[in-house]
Amino acid sequence: MLESVTWRASPDWGAKLGYSSSALAAANREAIDLLAELRAAHATPTLPMVISANLGPRGDGYDPGALMTADEAEAYHGFQIGLFRDSDADMVSAFTMTNEPEATGIVRAARAAGMPVVISFTVETDGRLPTGQPLGDAITAVDAATDRYPAYFMINCAHPTHFSCTLAAGNGWVDRIGGLRANASRCSHAELDAATELDDGDPAELGAEYRCLLRQYPRLRVVGGCCGTDHRHVAAIGRAVSMRAAA
Repeated sequence: MLESVTWRASPDWGAKLGYSSSALAAANREAIDLLAELRAAHATPTLPMVISANLGPRGDGYDPGALMTADEAEAYHGFQIGLFRDSDADMVSAFTMTNEPEATGIVRAARAAGMPVVISFTVETDGRLPTGQPLGDAITAVDAATDRYPAYFMINCAHPTHFSCTLAAGNGWVDRIGGLRANASRCSHAELDAATELDDGDPAELGAEYRCLLRQYPRLRVVGGCCGTDHRHVAAIGRAVSMRAAA
C-alpha cells in the first residue's frame, strides 16, 4: 500500500503555509502522481500496489479541539476527496481521527465521490478516543451513520499497550479493524507533544507485540509504523507478518 504525503494538504493547513486553493490542489495531485510513477515502476502481477490518498484531521492529531458536525466535516474534507477521485488514487485513508462526527463526514464525502474509504482512529493510553468516547462506540456510530460504508477501520498513532485491553474486551466491532500502525513509544500523546527528544521505544518489543495482535486478530491485513518508528521497527513488524504467514 502506497500512502500519499497529503495528511496535512487540506485547506486550513495549506493556508497556514500560504498555499492558494489552486496551489494546494496541485500539491495533492502531484503527491498521487508520484505514487502512480512508483507503482508503474515496481508493481508486478504477484505484488500489486494500492494507492491510498491520505487525509488528516482538520484540527490537531492529538487534540480534537472544537468539533465539527458530520455535515461540516463532509464539506471540508470534500475538497481533497474530490481531487483524489479524479486522480489515480484507489482509495482514501483518514488517519489519526480524534472524533466520530469528523470521521462520519469523511465517509459521507468518500461515498458521494464513489471512493472506498478507511478510517483510522487514534486513542489515548486508556484506549479511548481523545474525546473520551470508547473506540468501539465510535466505530459502531460511524458504521450506523453510513450503512457500514468504510472498507475497514484502523488504529494509528498509539502504542499497542494503549489499546490491547480495549480490543480484548470488545465484541463484533473488533472484526471491523483491518489495520494497525502503532507508535514506537509507550508515552501518552501529551508526553509526546512535550518531548524534546524522540522516543524510539524498543523495535524488537514492538515486533513481539505485533505478533501477539496478529495471532489474536486474523482480520488485520494492513500493518506498519507510526510516530517514532523507522526501518528497524518496520523490519520487526515484517518478521511478525512472516511468522503468521508461515504458521
